[in-house]
Amino acid sequence: MSLLCQSTEIQLPTEQECCQNGRDWAQGGLQCTNLGLSLTSLTCRIAQEQCCAAAVEDRLCEKGIQMAKEQWVCERPFFQGEPWETEKSKVIFSLMSISLTFTYLSILARLTLDTVMCTSSPVSLLFSDTLCSQLCEGNGTCACLAGYQLDIDGVNCEDVNECLTDSHNCVIDQVCINTEGSFHCQRETSCGPGYELKDDNTCQDINECALETHNCGPDLFCNNTEGSFLCRPKVECSGGFIRDAVGSCIDVNECEAHTSSCPHGPDLYQHIGLYTCRRSTVPCGRGYRLTQDGSRCEDVDECRTGNVCVGQGCLNLVGTYRCECKTGFTFNSFNKLCKDTNECRHYPGRLCAHKCENTPGSYQCSCSTGFKLSPDKRNCEDVNECDADSCSQECANVYGSYQCYCRRGYQLSEFDGITCEDIDECALALGGYVCSYHCSNAQGSFYCNCPPTGYTLAYNGHTCHDIDECAVGSHTCSFSENCFNIQGGFRCLSFRCPQNFRQAAYRPRLNDLVVGRCIKVCKPYDTGCNLDPVHFVTHTALSLPTIRDFNGPKEIVSLQTAAVANNAHLHGATQVSFDILVADDRFSFDVVKRSYNGMVMGTVRQVKPIVGPRDIVLEVAMNYVKSGHLSHRNIVVINVFISKFWF
Repeated sequence: MSLLCQSTEIQLPTEQECCQNGRDWAQGGLQCTNLGLSLTSLTCRIAQEQCCAAAVEDRLCEKGIQMAKEQWVCERPFFQGEPWETEKSKVIFSLMSISLTFTYLSILARLTLDTVMCTSSPVSLLFSDTLCSQLCEGNGTCACLAGYQLDIDGVNCEDVNECLTDSHNCVIDQVCINTEGSFHCQRETSCGPGYELKDDNTCQDINECALETHNCGPDLFCNNTEGSFLCRPKVECSGGFIRDAVGSCIDVNECEAHTSSCPHGPDLYQHIGLYTCRRSTVPCGRGYRLTQDGSRCEDVDECRTGNVCVGQGCLNLVGTYRCECKTGFTFNSFNKLCKDTNECRHYPGRLCAHKCENTPGSYQCSCSTGFKLSPDKRNCEDVNECDADSCSQECANVYGSYQCYCRRGYQLSEFDGITCEDIDECALALGGYVCSYHCSNAQGSFYCNCPPTGYTLAYNGHTCHDIDECAVGSHTCSFSENCFNIQGGFRCLSFRCPQNFRQAAYRPRLNDLVVGRCIKVCKPYDTGCNLDPVHFVTHTALSLPTIRDFNGPKEIVSLQTAAVANNAHLHGATQVSFDILVADDRFSFDVVKRSYNGMVMGTVRQVKPIVGPRDIVLEVAMNYVKSGHLSHRNIVVINVFISKFWF
C-alpha cells in the first residue's frame, strides 16, 4: 500500500503589509498588544507592533499640540485614554506652551531692549532688564560666567574653547571635547560591544532590555546580562509544541524529532500538535537546515555561512544571529546591521581644530592651507613654507602663510608675489641723477659710463671726473703754445700782443687761469700811441660747465684793481668803472663793481644759461677816472670755454 505525500504552500504577508496592518489597528482605536494576522513571522509581528505604537503616539502628540494652541490648562480631565497616553499628550502640550511663551517673551524683549540700562540687580539671566548677555557688574560694564569670555562688543559672551587654548586638565589617553561653557575629557579607547562610555570615563553596561534594543520575541522575557542579554520564555508551550529562538511556541516536527515513530523511518506526515505516519519530506524553518541524513533540522550558524555582519562581530543564536558592532559603529535593529557613526556630525567642532572628515568606523582631521596636522592627529600647526624654498630670493614665514622679499636691486613680481624681478634703476625718476653721464642697467644693479674722451669714472662709480690732459701730458700743443685744460678736453692757447704793446711775463693763476699780459710801449714822438688810454691788455681763460638748472647770476671772474674803495669824498681820488666791450650775441654776461679788502674789484657774472659746447671771448674795460677825466684804461680779454656737459 503506497502513501500519498501532500503539501500546501502558505503565502506570508510582506513587511509593508504588516506595518500598514499595525497602523490600521491603531487608527481603529484597538490595543497594539492584541494584533491580528495570526499566521505571521516574527519580523511581521515586530513591524505590526512598531507601526501600531508609532500611530498611537502621533495621534496623542497632535492632541497635545492642538490643546496648547488653544491655551488650555494641561490637566488630566482634558485627556482621555490610558495614563501613559495622558502623559504623552501632556508632554507635547507643555512643550508647545513653553515654545509659545518663549516666542512672546522674545518679541517683548526685542521691543524694550533699546530703552533699558545695565544694572547690577541679581535677576535671572533670561528675563533680566540688562543689556548684558550674562552678568552685569554695574556702571554699564558686562561680565561673563566661567567658561565664557566677553565679546568685542562688550555685551555678548562667547564660549571659550578650552581644548584649543590648552586650558583643560585632560590627561594622557584622554581627548578633550569642548562643550558650551565648559569641556569634558573622554577616553580614547572603546568600551567594547554591550558597553557605553559615561561622562566620568567609565564603561557602563548597556541595558538592552530597558532600551528595547534586544531581539526577544513578544513571548519572551528580556533578561539583561553584563555586556549582553538573554531571552527567557514567559509561559510553557503545550504538548506537541516547542519554543523557537525568539520565544514563540511552534509545532514540534515529530517527523524529524522521532525518526523511529513510523515503521520505515522518517515517514511522518505532520499535523499541528501531532503527526501521522505518511511518507513526506522534512521542512525546516528560517535559521535551520536539514541534516545530511534528512531526519531532522539543525541550527544554521549564520556567522560561518557568510559575511552577514559585513566585517563586524557576529554572535550565533539558536535559529538566528546577532551582530556585535565595533567601535565607531552602532547597531541598526531594523536591518540587523552595524551603521557607521558620523563622529564629525555628532561632535561638531570638538574633535578637530580645523577640518573633520568622517571615515568608516572613525574619522580623520585635516588642516587649512598653510598648516599641517600635529602629531596628535587633531590639532594643526603652522607650516614653515620657507623651508621649501617657496620664494625666489628671501622668505619670511608668517602664521598660516609666508611673505617673499627681494634683495637690493630687485622688486617682487606683481603677478605671482614670489619671483624677484630686476629693478631698472636707470629708468626710475632719479635715474638721471644716479650717474653723471650715462646709466646702464644690470641684473640687480647698474653701472655708470662717462663720455668716451676727456673724462674718467671716479672711485664712487657714479661721478665723471675731468682728465687734465695738460697735467698728464696727453695734449698735442706745440712748445710755443700754452696748454689750457678745459672740462672734457684741452685748448692750445697762444697770446699775441697788439701793435705798440709788448708781452710781459706771464704766470699761472689759481683755478687753472693762464694769464698773458701785454704792456704799452710807444715810440718816441708817437702822439697817437701816447694819447691811447689803454695801458695794459691782459689775456685769461676760463672753463665752465653747461649749467643744467640755471636759477640766477653765477660769478665767474673777479678783476682786482689798485684803487682804494670808498674814496669818492676825497679830492683828486681815482675812481674806477667797468664796461663789457665784447661779448656773445645774447648778452649772457655782465660786470658789477664791488670792494674787497678795502680795494675796488669788478666781478664778471653769467646772467643767462648757455648750452655748450661753445667758445666765447669777453673783453672787459677797467676805466680809471681822475678829476672827472679818464686817466687810463686796462683791457681784460677772457676766453670762456663752455663744456657740453654739466659735470
